[in-house]
Amino acid sequence: MRKDQIEPFFATLRASNPLPATELEFTTPFELLVAVLLSAQATDVGVNKATRRLFPVANTPRAILDLGLERLQDYIKTIGLYPTKARNLLATCAILVEQYGGDVPRTREALESLPGVGRKTANVVLNVAFGEETLAVDTHIFRVANRTGLAPGKNPLEVEQALMKRVPKQYLADAHHWLILHGRYVCVARTPRCWECAVIRYCDYQPKTPPPG
Repeated sequence: MRKDQIEPFFATLRASNPLPATELEFTTPFELLVAVLLSAQATDVGVNKATRRLFPVANTPRAILDLGLERLQDYIKTIGLYPTKARNLLATCAILVEQYGGDVPRTREALESLPGVGRKTANVVLNVAFGEETLAVDTHIFRVANRTGLAPGKNPLEVEQALMKRVPKQYLADAHHWLILHGRYVCVARTPRCWECAVIRYCDYQPKTPPPG
């Protein structure tokens, strides 16, 4: 993707979705942290199904600690890798209570030090909860960035760094949402839906996928 195509690429995405948002359901930074921690190798739909049961009962670090491992696992057992995620979540809650007064820290370094929280999760929390201009590169964004030629890279960190350099500043705050939704519903993994793509004119992918039938 040529540099002069990047601005209209994002302008087009913004025009079709002026106020993009995560599909994870949350009301506080802590609920978002929990949802993102649980979302690894799981769908947002599956995470939301579990947190709709969990959050009315326990939506603070102390409340989750009070549940204990077995009861927490029971609430999230529909999510893949739930035993490991439950242990990580309890360990994270303990740190939040002991070191941060139950609040979610607002720095990448502090977030990444929490069990089960990597760079991607930290970037989501910083962006969605605190409005930081970060880009969390998941499988959808990695695919879209490489397939379109927007920000090619061999691994998520390379793609993230390329995106931070190439995305115009006025689009940085929402770029994560536009790219993930585009990858989830249009630029899908197996057969991209090029015939439905609003930004097809800026995309390097060839050959474009024809409509079915």
